Amino acid sequence: MVNESPDARPRRRLRPTRRGKIVLVVGALLVVSAAVLIPLSLTGSDEPPKKQESPRSTLMIPEGRRVSQVYEAVDEALGLKPGSTRKAASTVDLKLPAQAEGNPEGYLFPATYPIDDTTEPAGLLRYMADTARKHFAADHVTAGAQRNNVSVYDTVTIASIVQAEADTPADMGKVARVVYNRLLKDMPLQMDSTINYALKRSTLDTTTADTQLDSPYNSYRIKGLPPTPIGNPGEEALRAAVRPTPGPWLYFVTVGPGDTRFTDSYDEQQKNVEEFNRSRGSATTS
Repeated sequence: MVNESPDARPRRRLRPTRRGKIVLVVGALLVVSAAVLIPLSLTGSDEPPKKQESPRSTLMIPEGRRVSQVYEAVDEALGLKPGSTRKAASTVDLKLPAQAEGNPEGYLFPATYPIDDTTEPAGLLRYMADTARKHFAADHVTAGAQRNNVSVYDTVTIASIVQAEADTPADMGKVARVVYNRLLKDMPLQMDSTINYALKRSTLDTTTADTQLDSPYNSYRIKGLPPTPIGNPGEEALRAAVRPTPGPWLYFVTVGPGDTRFTDSYDEQQKNVEEFNRSRGSATTS
């Protein structure tokens, strides 16, 4: 959610939307959009893939999961000691873009992956990154990035914010437009989701103290995009970042489930945020 005062200073109680709901919702709701991929060689070897038998199991990575959560999911799925996949990630070349500076956030594509007794973390991570690169190299993505005057990596970063902030898939295009509009106007994004990422949490409540956080991911204090994506976006969020919905909006807040309000009026945004705060207060006291 975004909110800002006319002089661009964050105000107490007037806080942005969705509060970094990083899509930590029930994974089952995301199964439909997580495509089952054709099995590749998932071992740590660089040898050509051998003919595969039916996988013993699958690992589903929902849209919006952070890299740290993907590592934990892989450890659990493969029955490994916690931290094993994180350690493997530091040794495998995932062929990330230079802007990533070795950080795979945003490039472990959410999907359903086959696993069996021979699957190793390095091979599985390589498969995820290969899948991400194929999606991000698609003509419509590269053309959209050029049209929006951003890099493909920036497009992935915007998609990750859209994934975290949009209340419904229908809202994604509008959220993306808010991001682009604020970037064009040199306004701080003021997205709670970026603060949540910095604090390694997911919450609907962002305090005034949170907005003073000393972090490159604090989009209240620092203009422009965060240095990396804040999660691994799915195909719908990527499409929204590539082709945002036309509109003048600069603010949005999700007042209630399915009720996200977009506006280019600061006064209207204040009223919407006040309604959000009232509804939150009623919910916590009921």
